[in-house]
Amino acid sequence: MPIDIEKDAPEIALKKLKARESVMQQLEAIAGLGSWEIDLQTMTSTWSDESYKIYGLEKGTDVSLNTFFSLLLPQYLQEAKSILEEALTTKKPLKFTCKIKRYNSNEIRDLLIGGQVIDDENGNSYKLLGTTQDITEITNIKKEAQELSELLEHSSNEIYIIDIQSLKYLYVNKGACDALGYTKKELLEKDIWEINPYLKEEDVKVQREKLLHGQKIINRTIHKRKDASEYYVQSYIYKLTYRDREAAVIFDTDISEIIALEHEHLKQAKFIEYQAYHDTLTKLPNRTLFQDRLQQAIVSSDRHNEKFALLFIDLDQFKKINDSLGHHVGDDVLIETAARFKELLRGEDTLSRLGGDEFTVIIKNIKDEKSAATAAQKLINSMKDSIEIAGHQLHISASIGISIYPNDTTSQEDLIKFADTAMYKAKDEGRNNFQFYSAEMTKNAFEKVIMENSLRVAIEEEQFEVYFQPQYDAQKETIIGMEALVRWFHPHVGMISPGEFIPIAEDNGLIIAIDEIVMRKAMQQVSQWYEAGLKPGKLALNLSMKQLADNNFMTYLLKTMKEYNFQASWLELEITEGQMMQNPEQSIKKLQRLSELGIEIAIDDFGTGYSSLSYLKKLPLHKLKIDQSFIRDIPDDSDDVAITKAIIAIAKSLNLKLIAEGVETEEQRDFVVKNGCNYIQGYFYSKPLNSDDIQQLLKQKL
Repeated sequence: MPIDIEKDAPEIALKKLKARESVMQQLEAIAGLGSWEIDLQTMTSTWSDESYKIYGLEKGTDVSLNTFFSLLLPQYLQEAKSILEEALTTKKPLKFTCKIKRYNSNEIRDLLIGGQVIDDENGNSYKLLGTTQDITEITNIKKEAQELSELLEHSSNEIYIIDIQSLKYLYVNKGACDALGYTKKELLEKDIWEINPYLKEEDVKVQREKLLHGQKIINRTIHKRKDASEYYVQSYIYKLTYRDREAAVIFDTDISEIIALEHEHLKQAKFIEYQAYHDTLTKLPNRTLFQDRLQQAIVSSDRHNEKFALLFIDLDQFKKINDSLGHHVGDDVLIETAARFKELLRGEDTLSRLGGDEFTVIIKNIKDEKSAATAAQKLINSMKDSIEIAGHQLHISASIGISIYPNDTTSQEDLIKFADTAMYKAKDEGRNNFQFYSAEMTKNAFEKVIMENSLRVAIEEEQFEVYFQPQYDAQKETIIGMEALVRWFHPHVGMISPGEFIPIAEDNGLIIAIDEIVMRKAMQQVSQWYEAGLKPGKLALNLSMKQLADNNFMTYLLKTMKEYNFQASWLELEITEGQMMQNPEQSIKKLQRLSELGIEIAIDDFGTGYSSLSYLKKLPLHKLKIDQSFIRDIPDDSDDVAITKAIIAIAKSLNLKLIAEGVETEEQRDFVVKNGCNYIQGYFYSKPLNSDDIQQLLKQKL
């Protein structure tokens, strides 16, 4: 029968559509991939057959977003809601993994959720489309691989992988590290000659050729530990490809006990060697081994361009204990002191007893003097608790001198002498403290350590207050916004200048916690002003790169805004030009997300960070702030006048708002306004004020 095209076309199209739908369902089943959509107007949900199957629901069951939330394990609920909220706000694709408990079952499944907001022709969000993939099997495979890796890592055998050509270690397991006494980092910096001191080069060449031809090798060798002692191993060596290079995997088993009888003389030699290099009382390295370790530290530091610190420690008033209670009590004090010190140090550091009550510590690979100061303070603090011996409660302290290689000297002998000299300086300063060989270094280190400890307490007790400096439209004489500025009111010292604590907070990462306190308090206050009918304008918050790079920043920001009903249009985030240029590509991506939320972005201290105009064009900027260093001497300084005019011209060419900070005089105000900058912040209008004073100012402006 001939086909009537006009009559039969809809029926044919419907059949094709049903066939395509059937194929899609089969593909979803094969991939374990379900699809779904949410109507954002009615919030009704539609699931595919595979989606019902994944969640353990009967096909056709009424479902909604709450159905999904109810099946999630509790620990994933808040994250899922936050990610969904962000996707609806920013319209960015969402993707996250989670675990669910299938309906009417105790079966736990791992899921990968993906989704995308869809806009209508008017640009309004009307639908959220997404997929749900069951990745339980993939997750289990990864887990099994991880378990196998853990099995190798924690095997009692020593397992190594070495590059066949360079003979450098590429991998070592925990068993190897424990047996040899090195950290994994230390072993990976060595080659086989350092661990196997009796290997002969010609034997290695023969073994290499055998391996390259696919032969397995079994041999015996002697390993040398970090403490210079030795033990026998039997090795099973196989060829493998490791990260696209020819390598050998070595399984070593300690067979020292098996051959102990035939090597009794070696055992005796080991004991004699141990006695020669270790203190018999504390079992710590003695002066001889300390000298060797110090020389190794110098060689390693020169090779890797690193610093290390030498700490010379002397116990305070120790002679009185020996004289009054006897040497046996003094010996117990030294043993307990050594144990306390050793507990605080890293594996790569060396604690030695030189004799009497004198100890030394080599702190390897330090970033700066502060690292040495922190270690010294920990050692001093470890002696605060009394030592109980033979019924006596003994209180003892330590004085520590510090020298830094290579800052103070490159001579091994002078390094010891300088640390010893600094230790006597600590004694002269009243004992129970540390001193650097350089007096200036001592002062700076003390200030940083004390400030950091006080900052941590200040964060816990929220000793910070938010001050606000108004920003004015100079032509209309109205407030357009205000910058939030942190003030630290120490309970004993009083107000501490931000210039003193902000750099330290940035160095040690505490700035993130401080910024969160300022953000929360400032948003709460500004929201209250808006609710009261006042007009505070935009809230300008300083944003550090550490805060921007923090993975929890966006979540904390959205949560805080929601908690205080704070609108995105009320917020302006300021990032300094210098920080932004440290990683401009990353800054662009992060700031773009903030801009898409409706938050304005301003470059603070503009003109001081040597930014590229090409990056300025790429950044989602709304405002430039002219740095106060250019405002301070206008209109008298011709250079500052020229720079300020140039910045104003750049802002106009890029269609950016502009504000001058640090305006203190009428002449400065008139100059910037005349040249096209109407927004002003500075003492000419107002210094930073507390919230009560700002509130009175806002009421006057109504």
